[in-house]
Amino acid sequence: MSDSTHQDQDGPTVDQLPLAGEPLPLELVNTTYIKGGVRGHQVDALTAPDDLDAWLAAHRSQLSPALARALDRSGPAEAAHLEAFVALRHALRRLAAARTSDGSPAPEDTAVVNAAARLAARWRELVPGPAFDAVPRWLESDPRRVALGEIAAAAVSLFSGADADRIRACAAPGCILYFVKSHARRAWCTVGCGNRVRVARHSRRARNRPAE
Repeated sequence: MSDSTHQDQDGPTVDQLPLAGEPLPLELVNTTYIKGGVRGHQVDALTAPDDLDAWLAAHRSQLSPALARALDRSGPAEAAHLEAFVALRHALRRLAAARTSDGSPAPEDTAVVNAAARLAARWRELVPGPAFDAVPRWLESDPRRVALGEIAAAAVSLFSGADADRIRACAAPGCILYFVKSHARRAWCTVGCGNRVRVARHSRRARNRPAE
């Protein structure tokens, strides 16, 4: 499913997302979700620059500490920042779909991720003075673009690393979320999706049960 969505009438916010605790690239993908199950509609929690800043703040602990501090010192996000994150989200969703269906990644999607990952390039420099302190420096001066890079670099590691085979697309009808299977019994992205599937199965069995 594409990222073409509308703003939910209730005004979705990043602290109302249905799933949390996934690797950062999947956290970005999951900022679009279905509200209301099978008969619901797709909503987007990132529709304005302020939403992006709120999302980055909520995921501060998953960014490098130096970058998190740089974001704290920066001004507000702009429309161009949001556009870049949405473009990366779209590419990551398509890559996740390919990874979970044994498909081949589209070259245009890998190109988006690879180009963004370069923004995370960094090194350490000694600070002048007697303490021999070192600080990180980035090739990119815009901390939000560095954050874009860190997420893309994390995606490269996720899709190619040891956890890649544990990435799942939630199989519940009406769900478009992705998660890493954290334990053998986990079958759904959330308890809510699991409950919906069980209720639907029970309803089907009740309808198909012969009348006495």
